[in-house]
Amino acid sequence: MGSILRKFKDRTDKRTLMVRNGATVLKELIASSHGKYNPYRIFSAKELEIATNNYDEREVINQCVFHIYKLYKGFWQERLISVMKYNESYSDSACKFSINNIVYAAQMDHKHILKLIGCCLETPIPILVFEYGEYRTLPKRFGHYRDPQPRPQFEPLRLKHRLKIAIDIAHALAYLHVGFPRPIVFRHFIPSRILFNEENVAKLFDFSLSISIPEGKTHITDRIMGAWGYCAPEYKRTRVFNEKYDVYTFSTVLLQLLTGQGTRDLLRTHGDIPLVEWLNNYLQNNRFTEIADPIIVQDLSCTEKEHQLQACARLTFECLNESPVDRPTMVVVTKRLRQIYCSLSCN
Repeated sequence: MGSILRKFKDRTDKRTLMVRNGATVLKELIASSHGKYNPYRIFSAKELEIATNNYDEREVINQCVFHIYKLYKGFWQERLISVMKYNESYSDSACKFSINNIVYAAQMDHKHILKLIGCCLETPIPILVFEYGEYRTLPKRFGHYRDPQPRPQFEPLRLKHRLKIAIDIAHALAYLHVGFPRPIVFRHFIPSRILFNEENVAKLFDFSLSISIPEGKTHITDRIMGAWGYCAPEYKRTRVFNEKYDVYTFSTVLLQLLTGQGTRDLLRTHGDIPLVEWLNNYLQNNRFTEIADPIIVQDLSCTEKEHQLQACARLTFECLNESPVDRPTMVVVTKRLRQIYCSLSCN
């Protein structure tokens, strides 16, 4: 009798969670997308336990630096998937992040954004299911974080490869800014938000902190969230920001692509000096190669490559501008990067 009652209670609890989470997701999704979003599948908790071998820690693809979620490799209906499970110890905040992630990911239709397949709503914190994107995050490509699991080995990233990554992700961010009735600010763009699939295509993921600019408004005021080292100056000072926030954070990632240094290394290098001033010192004195990744410097086999590197550095400098008004838009950044990439004719 006790076991029957427990099973009945478990089913009742799951139904309650399904109704509560489903109603919240639907309400937020309709409000955000005006009813225009991609269909997604509803998974059961049991299906995802089986798909991930009960969330086998050996199959963790990526873990949020704040331990809010883990991304697991899974196998469902003869296809590989990525399963994002939030840490239940974070309770309310993790639930909000999860629902926000579903709401925005469900609206995305872009080859450089990890595609949402579905979600599980019968758990206290909804679980997300994405297309497979297991081939390491950008920091792991650079070796900034220890990878406990054996992964495919890749050749060192040359300048043209880094430019291609930058173009693809810039295109994804530009899509968020201009592809919707209300611009979407990604807000938490850091290197670990770039995954690669088995074709080596860069994919942006994790909309936990994303937010839309209200209709008729040009800015948002919100509490400070995300990684401090990537926060735009105006956000730190006033908590007021718009899509130019993403331009600033993109430039910090572009700088890491050019220098090969992680966030901590960059922060330690320039100390209390604003990043834009630190970079300008090297640009004005024509010394950027001193801080460029040695892999890139060794590959500067022709003048055109040197010009490419300098052009990328100058674009980074423009995007790091303390004033958001003076930063280029992501659409302009994408065009500039493409022009730089296409300017190379030597091998």
